[in-house]
Amino acid sequence: MSKALLRYIRLSPTKARLIAREVQGMNAELAIASLEFMPNKAAKIISKVIASAVANGGYEAENVVVSSCRVDAGPVLRRFTPRARGRATPVRKPTSHIFVEVAQKSKDK
Repeated sequence: MSKALLRYIRLSPTKARLIAREVQGMNAELAIASLEFMPNKAAKIISKVIASAVANGGYEAENVVVSSCRVDAGPVLRRFTPRARGRATPVRKPTSHIFVEVAQKSKDK
Protein backbone atom coordinates (compact mmCIF):
# COMPACT_ATOMS: atom_id res chain seq x y z
CA MET A 1 0.00 0.00 0.00
CA SER A 2 1.31 3.44 -0.88
CA LYS A 3 -0.08 6.94 -0.47
CA ALA A 4 0.14 10.42 -1.94
CA LEU A 5 -1.05 13.68 -0.42
CA LEU A 6 -1.55 17.00 -2.18
CA ARG A 7 -2.18 19.89 0.18
CA TYR A 8 -3.44 23.46 -0.22
CA ILE A 9 -4.71 23.06 -3.77
CA ARG A 10 -6.95 25.94 -4.90
CA LEU A 11 -10.03 23.85 -5.54
CA SER A 12 -13.37 23.57 -3.82
CA PRO A 13 -13.57 20.36 -1.75
CA THR A 14 -17.24 19.88 -2.67
CA LYS A 15 -16.44 19.81 -6.38
CA ALA A 16 -13.40 17.58 -5.89
CA ARG A 17 -15.36 15.02 -3.84
CA LEU A 18 -17.69 14.39 -6.77
CA ILE A 19 -14.73 13.18 -8.81
CA ALA A 20 -13.03 11.37 -5.90
CA ARG A 21 -16.09 9.19 -5.30
CA GLU A 22 -16.08 8.00 -8.90
CA VAL A 23 -12.54 6.59 -8.81
CA GLN A 24 -12.66 4.78 -5.46
CA GLY A 25 -12.22 1.05 -5.96
CA MET A 26 -11.20 1.41 -9.60
CA ASN A 27 -8.07 0.01 -11.19
CA ALA A 28 -5.45 2.80 -11.11
CA GLU A 29 -4.72 2.60 -14.83
CA LEU A 30 -8.43 2.79 -15.69
CA ALA A 31 -8.96 5.63 -13.21
CA ILE A 32 -6.13 7.73 -14.68
CA ALA A 33 -7.36 7.09 -18.22
CA SER A 34 -10.96 8.03 -17.44
CA LEU A 35 -9.97 11.17 -15.50
CA GLU A 36 -7.93 12.46 -18.44
CA PHE A 37 -11.12 12.88 -20.50
CA MET A 38 -13.23 14.60 -17.85
CA PRO A 39 -13.58 18.37 -18.28
CA ASN A 40 -13.28 19.19 -14.57
CA LYS A 41 -10.27 20.87 -13.01
CA ALA A 42 -10.47 18.36 -10.15
CA ALA A 43 -10.18 15.39 -12.52
CA LYS A 44 -6.78 16.43 -13.84
CA ILE A 45 -5.46 17.11 -10.34
CA ILE A 46 -6.73 13.83 -8.86
CA SER A 47 -5.27 11.98 -11.85
CA LYS A 48 -1.82 13.35 -11.02
CA VAL A 49 -2.18 12.41 -7.35
CA ILE A 50 -3.14 8.83 -8.27
CA ALA A 51 -0.13 8.61 -10.58
CA SER A 52 2.06 9.91 -7.76
CA ALA A 53 0.71 7.32 -5.31
CA VAL A 54 1.43 4.54 -7.83
CA ALA A 55 4.97 5.82 -8.34
CA ASN A 56 5.57 6.19 -4.58
CA GLY A 57 4.97 2.47 -4.12
CA GLY A 58 7.04 1.49 -7.15
CA TYR A 59 4.06 -0.34 -8.66
CA GLU A 60 2.78 -0.61 -12.21
CA ALA A 61 -0.56 1.17 -12.72
CA GLU A 62 -2.33 -1.93 -14.07
CA ASN A 63 -1.51 -3.96 -10.93
CA VAL A 64 -3.01 -1.65 -8.29
CA VAL A 65 -6.43 -0.46 -7.16
CA VAL A 66 -7.38 2.94 -5.72
CA SER A 67 -8.35 1.79 -2.23
CA SER A 68 -9.06 5.26 -0.83
CA CYS A 69 -9.48 8.71 -2.35
CA ARG A 70 -10.33 11.37 0.20
CA VAL A 71 -10.75 15.14 -0.17
CA ASP A 72 -10.55 17.24 2.99
CA ALA A 73 -11.17 20.96 3.33
CA GLY A 74 -8.16 23.20 3.71
CA PRO A 75 -8.03 26.82 4.88
CA VAL A 76 -10.28 29.33 3.15
CA LEU A 77 -8.70 32.41 1.58
CA ARG A 78 -10.89 35.41 2.36
CA ARG A 79 -10.93 38.25 -0.14
CA PHE A 80 -13.22 41.24 -0.57
CA THR A 81 -14.70 42.72 -3.71
CA PRO A 82 -15.92 46.34 -3.91
CA ARG A 83 -19.64 46.97 -4.30
CA ALA A 84 -21.88 49.95 -4.74
CA ARG A 85 -22.01 52.86 -2.26
CA GLY A 86 -18.60 52.15 -0.70
CA ARG A 87 -19.43 48.68 0.55
CA ALA A 88 -17.52 45.42 0.17
CA THR A 89 -18.69 41.82 0.06
CA PRO A 90 -16.59 38.82 1.04
CA VAL A 91 -15.32 36.30 -1.50
CA ARG A 92 -14.41 32.86 -0.15
CA LYS A 93 -11.67 30.99 -2.02
CA PRO A 94 -11.60 27.45 -0.57
CA THR A 95 -8.61 25.11 -0.66
CA SER A 96 -8.44 21.31 -0.47
CA HIS A 97 -6.19 18.51 0.67
CA ILE A 98 -6.36 15.41 -1.57
CA PHE A 99 -5.29 12.05 -0.11
CA VAL A 100 -5.00 8.90 -2.27
CA GLU A 101 -4.11 5.35 -1.20
CA VAL A 102 -3.43 2.58 -3.67
CA ALA A 103 -3.04 -1.12 -2.89
CA GLN A 104 -2.12 -4.16 -4.97
CA LYS A 105 -4.93 -6.26 -6.38
CA SER A 106 -5.81 -9.37 -4.47
CA LYS A 107 -5.08 -12.59 -6.39
CA ASP A 108 -8.19 -14.36 -5.02
CA LYS A 109 -10.41 -13.71 -8.05
